[in-house]
Amino acid sequence: QVQLVESGGGLVQPGGSLRLSCAASGSIFSINAMRWYRQAPGKERELVADITSGGSTNYADSVKGRFGISRDSAKNTVYLQMSSLKPEDTAVYYCNCDVVLNTGSGPKEYRYWGQGTQVTVSS
Repeated sequence: QVQLVESGGGLVQPGGSLRLSCAASGSIFSINAMRWYRQAPGKERELVADITSGGSTNYADSVKGRFGISRDSAKNTVYLQMSSLKPEDTAVYYCNCDVVLNTGSGPKEYRYWGQGTQVTVSS
């Protein structure tokens, strides 16, 4: 099957930076869209950024100009570069990918989630 493993979370001071990574492994044929979500305590999970297989990106208004999403398709990895971090960015960050598997009945797309990585912005 497919596993998504996030890394790079931690504690950072306001104004600081972090880079999250999410590596997909398994019997992957290809990956279409890749996304980062976050969920703060007591709040719903929200989409932070996404990137298509062609490299087109979208961002939540709250992170535009501060966060950058990128991908290395050869490594099946998506990154989230976070700068000018604010306390309100504190959350568990999850990656989410549309993975194409080569099944017995042809290629099929499935959506997978990572386990999440904690980002805490505090002085």
